Amino acid sequence: MAHITPPFEIIVGSVLGATEYVADAIKALCDELGFAANVHFQPDLNALDCNSTWIICSSTHGAGDLPDNIQPFYKELTSTSLGNTYYLIGLGDSSYDTYCGAAEKLHQQMQKAGAVELSAPFLIDVLQHPIPEDVAVEWLKQQLA
Repeated sequence: MAHITPPFEIIVGSVLGATEYVADAIKALCDELGFAANVHFQPDLNALDCNSTWIICSSTHGAGDLPDNIQPFYKELTSTSLGNTYYLIGLGDSSYDTYCGAAEKLHQQMQKAGAVELSAPFLIDVLQHPIPEDVAVEWLKQQLA
């Protein structure tokens, strides 16, 4: 069975900043629980601990597109092999038919690279949760309990 391995690498894909707030709230939760965590706003595969648990947080923009800042990381994933564990948190607007499309793309690529999901991706509809960091932290607390 896959297990959680701190330190956590918090990987952020953000366009308008809401995902950055989610990442900061998750970092604060990790600090509170005594887990080391690093936040990566310009994620680079070479700068990540591939033996740790990754928490990937990404919004979606356009027609299900990845935010610009996480596209190089996504491209790196297409040519690497991983064995780490991860959680994935996606932010999206359910009024679009490409709701959380970027999170789905990241999830599929992580699996193709050999990473092991610790939970199904947690998708947050910003229409239902205008302060997404609150529900993200509550969800992660349950995962880590």
